[in-house]
Amino acid sequence: MQNRALAIVSVLALCGLGLLTLIMIGALNTGLPGLIVGLMLACIPVPFYVAAALWVDRYEKEPGWMLGAAFLWGATGAVFFSFILNSINSALFGAIGGQAAAGIGGPVISAPFVEELAKGIALVLFFFWKKDEFDNVVDGVIYAAMVGLGFAMTENVSYYGTAVQGESMGGTLLVRGILAPFSHPLFTAMTGIGLGLARETLKKPVKMLAPVAGLCLAMALHATWNLSASFGAAFIVVYLLVMVPTFFAVVGLVLYAQGRERKIIRANLVPYVQSGHLSPAELDALCVFGGRVKALMASGGVAGWRRTARFHQAASELAFHRWRTERGISKGMVEYSTREAEYLAIIGECRTFQAAPAYAGMRPGV
Repeated sequence: MQNRALAIVSVLALCGLGLLTLIMIGALNTGLPGLIVGLMLACIPVPFYVAAALWVDRYEKEPGWMLGAAFLWGATGAVFFSFILNSINSALFGAIGGQAAAGIGGPVISAPFVEELAKGIALVLFFFWKKDEFDNVVDGVIYAAMVGLGFAMTENVSYYGTAVQGESMGGTLLVRGILAPFSHPLFTAMTGIGLGLARETLKKPVKMLAPVAGLCLAMALHATWNLSASFGAAFIVVYLLVMVPTFFAVVGLVLYAQGRERKIIRANLVPYVQSGHLSPAELDALCVFGGRVKALMASGGVAGWRRTARFHQAASELAFHRWRTERGISKGMVEYSTREAEYLAIIGECRTFQAAPAYAGMRPGV
């Protein structure tokens, strides 16, 4: 009950910060008409970008409330504090070096430092508070993507709302909506990757250095992006030679990490096949995304779909629970046995109603 009350208060507080941010954007940048138009344009593509990010989360899906919390923090708290601190820092740069210093110091020094720290707070909180839900690089990228998409959405309200008052609307839509919707998720993904590597490794130096290196790389990419935007043609060069290759490098890393997830699931569920809790066909389906889709499609109706999805999630959670425990990330054998029994109970319940054709003819997974 206390946790639910705390969650409600936190959500209301973040929504309040988001509302204050919109009021400041409207009062200082866009005016009311621009704010309304900017809000509409910024929100329209968000469901598509979120769906693309969630598609990455195939094998051990993260809790919906955590994904929602990450997006909400990015869209409200992170933007609010960044808005305040960046405004103060820009004023300081201007007071010290004039308008030119403010024009460079604000976007190139203050914004990358402040914004990546603000967005990274959610990732660090999840990393230490919800260890069972932050397992690896894939998790880090997914949480980073949600925070970054939330941040970009609110930031775009200001960009679109300001552009609609001038003649730069087409260029703003091109850059913010088409060429670079992935910019903030990409920057923050560096922090998420660093934390993911820290979770996966058993080497203490890597555990200490990877998150710091990831955050520094996020700031460096952000600063490079903002600096290039100030020099016209340089933006295209940086976009093609830095941002696009970095984006595809992250995609490649995620695909590699997904392959490791499949191996973790297979290796840690084999004992439960031997004990009769799972069949070989079910294990094969769990280790191949196409096998999971086939099982869902053959599950028979909405109730069957939900039951099969619950079965897949419980089995994946069980595999990663066992994997974490073997690596020393647990609260002891009593907690391990309790959680194991809970997952096995869900698996047994779902298998009781499982349609046999859902896993018929499954070929061995990867």
